Amino acid sequence: MPVEITWWGHATCTVEDSGTRVLTDPLFTRRLAHLRRRSGALPTPEAARADLVVVSHLHADHLHVPSLARLAPGTRLLVPRGAPRQVPGLRRLRHLAVEEVAPGDTVRAGDLRVRVVPALHDGRRLPLGPRRSPALGFVVEGDARTYFAGDTALFDSMAEEVGPVDVALLPVGGWGPNLGEEHLDPDRAARALALLAPRMAVPVHYGTYWPIGMGSVRPHEFHTPGEEFVRRAAVHAPEVTVHRLAQGESARLEAVR
Repeated sequence: MPVEITWWGHATCTVEDSGTRVLTDPLFTRRLAHLRRRSGALPTPEAARADLVVVSHLHADHLHVPSLARLAPGTRLLVPRGAPRQVPGLRRLRHLAVEEVAPGDTVRAGDLRVRVVPALHDGRRLPLGPRRSPALGFVVEGDARTYFAGDTALFDSMAEEVGPVDVALLPVGGWGPNLGEEHLDPDRAARALALLAPRMAVPVHYGTYWPIGMGSVRPHEFHTPGEEFVRRAAVHAPEVTVHRLAQGESARLEAVR
């Protein structure tokens, strides 16, 4: 069966592999604090249907409790170790099967194996709390191996930690005019692509949310990261097929194994 990747906007994707649906960092809201969804319609109810949901870290645009509340009863939810202590709202989601994970863990979901891998990013629930929870990436292994990076910087052992993959879902931007060092911009994401050497890549985490009142401030930082990633990837990893999707669009990869 082909593996299908759907990008719903920001870091929210559905990976459908071997008859199992994995949803990443669900964010189903028009507004989050000072951020407003500026591109793409809100995800359809279909987006909330998943067999397994993974959360990469505790920042509110990745762990969004109201969006998680929309998941069907009994849905399995993987969160970074320590998350329920730092995010009290998680403890109120009693209809979900919440599991805490850390780098090195492996979880089975249907015919899939999901490996938890490290990310280089601040894993705290900002603005409060010490650094208790790790930031994570996930590798979904079934008919293909799909790497969801969450939020991360480029780090020397990335290829070793992630292992061989066929698809890479890489963040290439953010929601403001500046990216910190613990993020991938288009060039760093393209360099990560060269290290990982997948067959296919999809840029995510850009062009969806933007601070209210900043529409005229450095708008290229909002609109262009996907296009710039395509250009940079052609230089650093020309053998990789890059699918720059619009929100709600899908890309397919024929089964590898």
